[in-house]
Amino acid sequence: MYLFTTKLLLIIFTLIPLISFADQQSNSTHKGLTIMQRAEELNKGFGDYTATMRMVLRNRLGDESERAIRIMVLETAEDGEKSLSIFDTPFDVKGTGFLTHSHKHSDDDQWLYLPALKRVKRIAARNKSGSFMSSEFSYEDIAGRVVEKYNYNWLRDELFEKVECFVIEEYPKDLDNSGYSKLVTWLDKQHYRVIKVDYYDRKNALLKTLTATDYQKYLDKYWRPSNMYMYNNQTGKSTSLTWSNYKFQQGLTDRDFDKSSLKRTR
Repeated sequence: MYLFTTKLLLIIFTLIPLISFADQQSNSTHKGLTIMQRAEELNKGFGDYTATMRMVLRNRLGDESERAIRIMVLETAEDGEKSLSIFDTPFDVKGTGFLTHSHKHSDDDQWLYLPALKRVKRIAARNKSGSFMSSEFSYEDIAGRVVEKYNYNWLRDELFEKVECFVIEEYPKDLDNSGYSKLVTWLDKQHYRVIKVDYYDRKNALLKTLTATDYQKYLDKYWRPSNMYMYNNQTGKSTSLTWSNYKFQQGLTDRDFDKSSLKRTR
């Protein structure tokens, strides 16, 4: 009887740390999801907006090429956002249009209009890790992140660039098509804005780092960064985006974001 009791106690004491770790993991998962849901909730209700964007591509030697882009975004009630990007310069990409319909529970729909060919090309889900117009942003990045498409884990709270941040791991649910094994995101604790994101490739090596700075508030509620910088840690290439001329609630409708709208780009 003594031997049986001793073995039982050993088993119990062995299981206690495992149970404690499982509870901590569950709490971290719940906290990570709650934080990201709060960030999404704070951004709801803007309706639509237009903006202009200056994109600068840099190779590892520092050589630059520049593009001017117009952006249109439409919020939807039950699904992800719709967005349309129209390239104005340089001449060789003028009139190129990129349309995205983000979805919460299915693959995003994405189309690229190539004016030289006068045709619309659909971007397959398996190709979403590809480079968007030779930049360090992928089609997956341009589509944006929808809360429902990731699993989350709160790692810690920490001070980053003098800003108190939540640090959250994000794991894509669609691992077959995603270019990433995970993302690590820094959100400021006051406004839940993205400050930094580390992207890890499918081999779990650090691939890219995004920083977002110079946030401005619009409609007294919605924060948008003026500058975004994506650095490829493996190649030394980078892409910077400078946003300006934000205009909210412009009366955009679904018709502005259907496939035929790509061929109407000017």
